[in-house]
Amino acid sequence: MVATRTQAPDSPKILIVGGVAGGASAAARARRVNEHARIIMFERDPYVSFANCGLPYFIGGEIADRAQLLIATPELFRDRFLIDARIRHEVIAIHRATKRVMVKNLDTGEQYGEDYDKLILSPGAAPIVPPIPGATAQGVFSLRNIGDMDRIIAGMTHAKEAVVIGAGYIGLEAAEQFVHRGLKVTVVELQDQVMPFFDREIAEPLHRESERNGVRLELGRGVAAIEETNGAVTGVTLADGTRLSADLVLMSIGVRPNVALAVDAGLTIGASGGIATDAYMRTSDPDIYAVGDAAEYAFGPTGARLRVPLAGIANRTGRLAGEHAATGASRPAPAAWSTSVVRVFGYAAGIAGLSLRAARQAGFDARAVHIVSYHHASYYPGAAPIGIKLVYETGSGRVLGAQVVGAAGVDKRLDVVATLIHFKGTIEDLGELDLAYAPPFGSAKDPLHMAAFVAQNDLDGLAPLIQPDADLSAFQVVDVREAGELEELPLCDAPHAKHIRLDDLRDRLGELDPALPTVVSCRGGQRAYAAVRILAQHGFAQVYNLSGAAAMRDFALNRRSGAEPATHVDLPRPEHLVDDA
Repeated sequence: MVATRTQAPDSPKILIVGGVAGGASAAARARRVNEHARIIMFERDPYVSFANCGLPYFIGGEIADRAQLLIATPELFRDRFLIDARIRHEVIAIHRATKRVMVKNLDTGEQYGEDYDKLILSPGAAPIVPPIPGATAQGVFSLRNIGDMDRIIAGMTHAKEAVVIGAGYIGLEAAEQFVHRGLKVTVVELQDQVMPFFDREIAEPLHRESERNGVRLELGRGVAAIEETNGAVTGVTLADGTRLSADLVLMSIGVRPNVALAVDAGLTIGASGGIATDAYMRTSDPDIYAVGDAAEYAFGPTGARLRVPLAGIANRTGRLAGEHAATGASRPAPAAWSTSVVRVFGYAAGIAGLSLRAARQAGFDARAVHIVSYHHASYYPGAAPIGIKLVYETGSGRVLGAQVVGAAGVDKRLDVVATLIHFKGTIEDLGELDLAYAPPFGSAKDPLHMAAFVAQNDLDGLAPLIQPDADLSAFQVVDVREAGELEELPLCDAPHAKHIRLDDLRDRLGELDPALPTVVSCRGGQRAYAAVRILAQHGFAQVYNLSGAAAMRDFALNRRSGAEPATHVDLPRPEHLVDDA
């Protein structure tokens, strides 16, 4: 039984649809700012406020205690917050004219009405299940809630081979965890790379790390059908006829916002397919708010309003919507910058803001620099490789985004960039940041500092950059690495490159034509920069630094579509870098 108390005459009655992330945050904040409001939260599933981002890790056994996934319970909401959290209750209709919703008790079938003063919609999103034969067979799963997790774990009891359809966050996290549980795993992705919204050279290390750990990648492949025998999955047939054996299939090709309730109520749906909202997360009806995966947000890099189905922005905007509903005022909702990160076995990769491809599609005159370095001083034990792609605007130098990949320190760099772009910082600002330094934690010149310095050199004309996937056939190409490095990692698609060690360059200038446009490469970019400056000051009019050098070019040009596993080349080792610490 829910505790009650005398309500003040002007206390609002707030109904919340959805009890996870945005909805739960809205409920808790509404109570904190208005002790007298009546708050009812409806959740159609058996759980409220659970850690949906932790579900793959319980499947794989990294999280051992199931109870740790349950952040709050209906009892806690009742006893601590005086919030009536009704699980297994689905709001099936909104009557805006009378400010009333219809609710269905999914356990009893009972339907009843509930009046509201303010209504907050946080219905989330549902996994996309394509209309292919066999999609409903026993052993085919999606992963969105606790019930899905439990069904997958039960299905794994006798499973030996898993096919994961979709190579986004959930797909890669689940593939990793299936491997941990001893399954043979294949990942199928319609695009020709994993994490399709990453630029190719950031995704490629994840390809190789997945293959190193036994995952088979079928990239650039569509799914034609899921095979079944006696109702149970037995395999997957790809569009080109390839057959994959499987006794467990996970669909992870994306989510579709649950907007049917809003559509039926006549609320405006935005251009991205989410519920349109204003700066305070109000919908086209000022007494109804929307947050979470079904709502649109201001997207920081462009200012457009888009769906951004990530937990962080759902929680932050849910908090503000709850405050506004309970008091009539709040700070405006923050912009979303799509900051996110994924771990794939020993590597991690993430993005903050825009990729270079997305920046150019959005109309920015964007450029990018690649840095290959280490997450802390290379001479300190345990230095792990890290690659950074920093995207910035020509002219203003405004940082538009970054992608980071590596074995350690990825999240730290992403968070710094996310903070910078939130405040519309520039490459000058990034180069001036006073970041924490000691050898176990970083370098005196952090990889982010180095990225900023290279970007400054690019915009200032000291060492103009050319992207790692550029066609080099019309350029005079100079590779300044040691001979052994060329054997280990040839410079892709540049058979005409001339090898001149950096230390020999000044003595061999006569072997080069200063009238030709020239591109210089090394392994990670630092020695090439030194060579560019030498050439530029010896009469070479057009000389460019190959951004990210041979390492990033190898990643960028690894054109894959069901290809054989790539050569396993890691980011550079310490002996190929000059440590600036």
